[in-house]
Amino acid sequence: MQPTQTEPSTSSTTSSTPSAHRRPDLFAYRAPFVIDKLLMNKTVATEREAEALFRELARYLWLVESDRTRAYPMFSLRVDEAWHQFALFTIEYADFCARFFGRFLHHAPGNAPAAHAVREATWDEFAAAYSALYGEPPPGLWDDATSVCGPRRVIRDREVSVRLKDGKAELVDGDSVLVRVDAWGEPALRFIAGHGIFYVRELPGLDLDDRIALCRALVASRTLRVAP
Repeated sequence: MQPTQTEPSTSSTTSSTPSAHRRPDLFAYRAPFVIDKLLMNKTVATEREAEALFRELARYLWLVESDRTRAYPMFSLRVDEAWHQFALFTIEYADFCARFFGRFLHHAPGNAPAAHAVREATWDEFAAAYSALYGEPPPGLWDDATSVCGPRRVIRDREVSVRLKDGKAELVDGDSVLVRVDAWGEPALRFIAGHGIFYVRELPGLDLDDRIALCRALVASRTLRVAP
């Protein structure tokens, strides 16, 4: 997902928007059709989780609108999926954008060229701006790895291989070691290398806790991503 960018403006910063109370109606907005899609696509396991993702999407969009001096990347693929599903409801999404932002907010692919030379914010800068605006840090669901569980599907987008070295099994990308485990974890790594999409519970040779821990580590390193 491309960083959301707007024209730089020194008058539109988080310092001039000290709290989220300037748009309480935005955060009261409900989109049950998006909630239903997130549940149907198994992006989430519960309605409460879907509503939390949609809330964070609204908060992200308002933060971006409040500070036009930086480009804020979409740090969560799951929040980004909520945005993607919302944008598919073109009439409702266009009405939402016009009502709360006065313009259409494009949901562009991550490889799209940047529209403006705006500096991209780091995660720490995003977290600081989020905390200043909302009075609390970004919740844990911004970390996609925390959503990994046995029934969760994950996707591998890069080519990887497995090698044995010094009694350990390594998942590697060229010369880069992505993860190193004891040799008894080799079947799980070979399964990952051989499957582009799979359920966490399918990993062979590990108990469920170890399957989850391994996949969380690989999601955190962006070797895997949580499936929408």
